[in-house]
Amino acid sequence: MIPRPENPVIVAVDVSRLDEAESTVRELAPYVGSIKVGLQLFTAHGPDAVRRLASHAPVFLDLKLHDIPNTVREASRNVAALGVSMFTVHALGGAAMIAAAAQGSREGAEEAGVPPPLLAAVTVLSSVSGEELASSASLAFEAKSAGATACVVSGEDVSTVREVVGEAFCLIVPGIRPAGSNGHDQVRILTPSEAIERGADFLVIGRPITSAEDPAGAARSILASVR
Repeated sequence: MIPRPENPVIVAVDVSRLDEAESTVRELAPYVGSIKVGLQLFTAHGPDAVRRLASHAPVFLDLKLHDIPNTVREASRNVAALGVSMFTVHALGGAAMIAAAAQGSREGAEEAGVPPPLLAAVTVLSSVSGEELASSASLAFEAKSAGATACVVSGEDVSTVREVVGEAFCLIVPGIRPAGSNGHDQVRILTPSEAIERGADFLVIGRPITSAEDPAGAARSILASVR
């Protein structure tokens, strides 16, 4: 991604109560680049969650859309019209599905008069490990060729994927844990500085920030470590 974002930190707000999510986002907005709304919050409150939280910070909507191309196209049109900064589809959906998502995203953004969001294809989840999984590099290359503008890739694969997709493509890395913190359910993890050094553009960080005694302080510390 050229240029890289001024603030690469995406804080994952994985809760079910919208008031709680909004309180967290209000506190952290000055110190993070964007916020991630995932399945937990979206299934509880739907598009209203995106609209409310987007008033405080850019929203990364992480639903990992994966269906037939026409369904994903229309869903992507609706997502883009919400004004999100980026959203996810699953790379395993294939080239036709990703191309349909890209088309729907462009159409939805144009109809709503908002900038088109980054379309991020999810490769291998950071909570999964094993040699039997599909190659993140091949999935990322195919997604880029089909019209994706970003991909979600585990920390250990960042360098390899960056070599394959080049610099003008955004890499979003989940499973980020500051040095000395608990890995929780993430297997394929890096520290924030390690991920940036290997070529990450955005870092998705949840509990190390949201569960800290001082969430704002934790976010500031992480940001300082990558600047």
